[in-house]
Amino acid sequence: MIKEPFIETLRNAIRDNWDSPAFTDYGTDVTMTYADVAQQIEHLHILFRACGITKNDRIALMGKNTSSWVVTYIASMTYGAIIVPILQDFRANDALHIINHSESKLLFIADTLYENMDIAQMEQVSVVFSLTNFEPLAVASGLKKADVTPQHIQQEFERLYPDGIKPDQLVYSDKQNDEIASFNYTSGTTGFSKGVVTPLNALAGNVQFCNDVHVTYRGCRQVVFLPLAHSFGCAFDFLSCFCAGGHEWLMGRIPSPKILLQAFAEVKPTCVLTVPLILEKIYKSKIVPEISKPPVSWVMKVPLLDEVVLSKLRQALLDAFGGCVNEVIIGGAPLNTEVDLFLKRIRFPYTVGYGMTECAPLISYVNSKDYKPQSCGKPLDGLMEVRIDKPNSEGIGEIQVRGEHTMLGYYKNTEATRLIFTEDGWLKTGDLGYIDKDNFIFIKGRDKSMLLGPSGQNIYPEEIEAKLNNMPYVMESLVIQEEGALVALVCPDYVTADADHLTTEMLEAAMERNRRDVNAQIASYEQISEVRLYPHEFEKTPKKSIKRFLYTH
Repeated sequence: MIKEPFIETLRNAIRDNWDSPAFTDYGTDVTMTYADVAQQIEHLHILFRACGITKNDRIALMGKNTSSWVVTYIASMTYGAIIVPILQDFRANDALHIINHSESKLLFIADTLYENMDIAQMEQVSVVFSLTNFEPLAVASGLKKADVTPQHIQQEFERLYPDGIKPDQLVYSDKQNDEIASFNYTSGTTGFSKGVVTPLNALAGNVQFCNDVHVTYRGCRQVVFLPLAHSFGCAFDFLSCFCAGGHEWLMGRIPSPKILLQAFAEVKPTCVLTVPLILEKIYKSKIVPEISKPPVSWVMKVPLLDEVVLSKLRQALLDAFGGCVNEVIIGGAPLNTEVDLFLKRIRFPYTVGYGMTECAPLISYVNSKDYKPQSCGKPLDGLMEVRIDKPNSEGIGEIQVRGEHTMLGYYKNTEATRLIFTEDGWLKTGDLGYIDKDNFIFIKGRDKSMLLGPSGQNIYPEEIEAKLNNMPYVMESLVIQEEGALVALVCPDYVTADADHLTTEMLEAAMERNRRDVNAQIASYEQISEVRLYPHEFEKTPKKSIKRFLYTH
């Protein structure tokens, strides 16, 4: 157990950095200091009391990376509530499922996302608040809208703190680290989603480690563009930087490389947390054109001359990240081998870590100086243990973990919880890999069928297939990944198609309509790029499960 309660860590961060900048919504000139954050937290605590919220009640949060999002998150946690962050990519019906499954009593949401939702479908939500201005968007019976408006809350704040709130007046929850911090849903599709029960201890361990290795520190600067509802962005882009006393620029959407490079130039971040896709795009736009030029490509083959060229390329890439970056940390998906080896060759300060939502998320890491290409670091010393279960002759087996960061289980899903833990208490990651003689972890593939989206999002093909199999003329389907795109192999219902006198062209047109209809029901990173007709049924196991490995490359 981490010694200092995480809520105390949050309070100390605010007290110790009272006049320092905390959050800026990128593209605006409005910056919140830690004192401003404290004031807004107290406004929200007053609001929670007005809504009748008590310890361990759930508060759902769905929107873009904004200062109102992060303040709502901190306010919920320091109040003693359980925060339920929901990815903004989720469709309305999936978000509604999470809100109801988590038994959330309040919902804070971006106005545009709420347009397709209705409080009447929310089983326990009493008020829906706008993340734009904290105005109540909808109020269930039993509450008066006038009692929860920003104007009323401001009046109550002024009554309680006529001279404004001071650092010694921060009264936060006394929840301990073995209690629940949040429910993090691994998927948004109704019937398949699992709510990871994350203890405060897991967040405390992630933040403490990040600060101990000086990834974040007082006065550090970060451009926050990873989705904060995802555990990677939440723990490192947001919480670690905040607890260290850093300044975060929040980007309201996943930006194009051009906009991101502009933000790096303006903010000059000291650390960048990213997924491989972003780094690979920057590599292709900034480095590949240079090394493809005949003079440079020739010089790089000459042992002594190449050092001069490599040094210039390294500086060019550092400048692209703003010129002040100490380390670029990559997570969420494997890094392209070519990019990995080149970055190591030019001695660029980068590293690749490994984690999962069930560990909030960090399992392994090493600093950029010690990083081995194609690895994902070492198990966190004193925090996480890693073992390889049933290794084959090459030492490859399932990666299993245990330690300070592991979840308490899946909310209201005892069977899934039982299946993911071994009898002796190790968490099954579902990843295949090995550990070398220096204790570095190397991941070789997925033990299960889960796929990774372009920004590291978890994609569960069974969920997409379940929707596709309900479409006209589909007997069964299999979703695979080819060059980063999702392709649906479909065995048609030929009997029905023949009865309806469909030609091949008509059947292909029907599948295209099915593709569009399914894509309208799922998140943007789960989109099917192509439906490909498969001539016969897929081969299956005795339990009638499709042998997926026969159809993947």
